[in-house]
Amino acid sequence: MQLLRSLPSWRYALGAAICLGGALALMHDVASGVAAFDARVHGALLGGATAALATALGTLPVLLSQNFSQRTYDAFLGFGAGVMLAATAFSLVLPAIAASKGGGAGPFEASATVGAGILLGMGLVLLLDRVARHEAVLANIDSERSDSIKRAWLFVAAVAIHNLPEGLAIGVAYAGVDLAKAHSLATGISVQDVPEGLVVALALRTVGYGRVFACLLGVASGLIEPVAAVAGAVLIEYVRELLPWGLALAAGAMLFVISHDVIPEAHRKGNCTSASCAVVAGFIVMMVLDTALA
Repeated sequence: MQLLRSLPSWRYALGAAICLGGALALMHDVASGVAAFDARVHGALLGGATAALATALGTLPVLLSQNFSQRTYDAFLGFGAGVMLAATAFSLVLPAIAASKGGGAGPFEASATVGAGILLGMGLVLLLDRVARHEAVLANIDSERSDSIKRAWLFVAAVAIHNLPEGLAIGVAYAGVDLAKAHSLATGISVQDVPEGLVVALALRTVGYGRVFACLLGVASGLIEPVAAVAGAVLIEYVRELLPWGLALAAGAMLFVISHDVIPEAHRKGNCTSASCAVVAGFIVMMVLDTALA
């Protein structure tokens, strides 16, 4: 493929591996640092690390598979879109409204706050889109390929943004008084992170990046969760006020990317029926996981 010849994938993989190693070393230092804190902060770190590990686990099918047919790629992208759509509704929008009400807002004020956060999330993605249009690395690639790469990276960025409030939510839960509910929330987020890791790696693999690089980026997309979880547990008083905004911003980013980039990309090669069926299947699977583990 022209893309594989024009981009030194082994250098990208080496750079990503170095960055990943540095991130893991940082996480080790953070783990040593939080040992002095109470059990709630330690539990938040473990919960966030479990979610990050689940994200890494989701990349394994891409790492181990030699190749996928285009129909399979499109079906996986559709499935990932359905998973993200359900996660947007059940893991982001509804908890954001509940968190806003829990902070003393009335029903209308809570909905307005979340709506404003969704618009901010969409604006962030539009800004990323504008920046991506001027990437020099895409200058020598044909327009169609450039658009596909841009959509893939926007999706990766949106998932990473999505993981930040998830990590904060884990930290807030462990800073509460009910550890059973905190464990349940961390388990639910970890389960949904498995397909997230898959679709991140798959999005990059689809546009021509190597398996190792794509999987490393999939793993890296989840590393924000343990850091955010610790921050959420330590700064609980501040996080409680900011959590509705963070959840809503992530929802807006995900919703826009799903409708504007992921679903059109899954349909672009003509596999519309299989991709659309996969969207519905992904939505149902994530809906069941979110509601059953709530």
